[in-house]
Amino acid sequence: MGNSASEKRLIFVRQNYTPFGGAERYLERVCNQLEKNGIKYEIIHSHAPEWLPSWLKALFFNIQVCSNKGDRFYFSLDRISCPDIYRAGDGVHRAYLTTKSFSLNPLHPVYLYLEKRCFKNAGLIIANSKMVKEQIIRYYHINSDKIKVIYNGIPIKEKLPYAKKRLSKEFKFDAKNKVILFVGSGFARKGVKELLIILSKIKYNFTAFVIGNEKRMDRYMRLSKSLGLEKRVIFTGTRKDVDLFYSAGDLFLFPTHYDPFSNSVLEAMSFENVVFTTRQNGASEILTKPFIMDDPQDFSIISMINRFLTDDDLLAKQQVANSEIARDYSIEKNVVKTLKWVNIIK
Repeated sequence: MGNSASEKRLIFVRQNYTPFGGAERYLERVCNQLEKNGIKYEIIHSHAPEWLPSWLKALFFNIQVCSNKGDRFYFSLDRISCPDIYRAGDGVHRAYLTTKSFSLNPLHPVYLYLEKRCFKNAGLIIANSKMVKEQIIRYYHINSDKIKVIYNGIPIKEKLPYAKKRLSKEFKFDAKNKVILFVGSGFARKGVKELLIILSKIKYNFTAFVIGNEKRMDRYMRLSKSLGLEKRVIFTGTRKDVDLFYSAGDLFLFPTHYDPFSNSVLEAMSFENVVFTTRQNGASEILTKPFIMDDPQDFSIISMINRFLTDDDLLAKQQVANSEIARDYSIEKNVVKTLKWVNIIK
């Protein structure tokens, strides 16, 4: 712990790389910022064979990184038993399991095994929300002083003024319509079923986009049709030009069942969207109470959504306010706060 930051290279540990994954996008942003600051780093990914089941891959990766650690300094974004610093960006698996029905998936006990040792052995834990910190303490009895809360950071970008016109041509909708967005993969956990039910109860005109990857996409498209939304809701799959949708958006609705801190909430705010999400999302901590749903089935927000769809002045005022809030959570500020603790632990 007494070594200076210059004596040990920072080594990030992340098992998988998924271009649309929240943790991977965060890591990419941090690394870009480190390069700007001239700070050297390495990234370790898994060497496990692709044919292994997920639970064996997790155990294999833990053996891979911990057996080769030596005196190397690990900043882990995955549950491993030998981190120096662990960023709990994936939240607390024990807490997440309380939102799910019983499952025999062996990945769950493996994650719990690794999670317990990860929290115990880490020199420092970085939680990306107060919610996650409280869950670590509640489920694993970790000393509060060992856990530091650093909210996510994002690149702050300019809104694209031509976005709605371009999307209206691509998807054949009226550019005068207000646009409601959802961005996220894994529709069951992120609350797409609840999203569609809420949208079906909105009485004013809108066009909604559901952006993200889902293995059972047909199921949600059928639900949308059964709710009479087939002409109002567009499922796009994953998109590399998601900034175009954020720029065209007016409201962002994210009724997630569990999310440590959704980057998409910050991104939507930075592009001047009015955001509604659940208190089960750590990102709700940067919102005020009227925009926080008690749970994914909190339909009381529908009256507020209707107001924003019909009152342009109210909408514009809140959109500007959200953009200003998001600017306090830049990736630059996140890296400064993170490196402060890296240097202390090293």
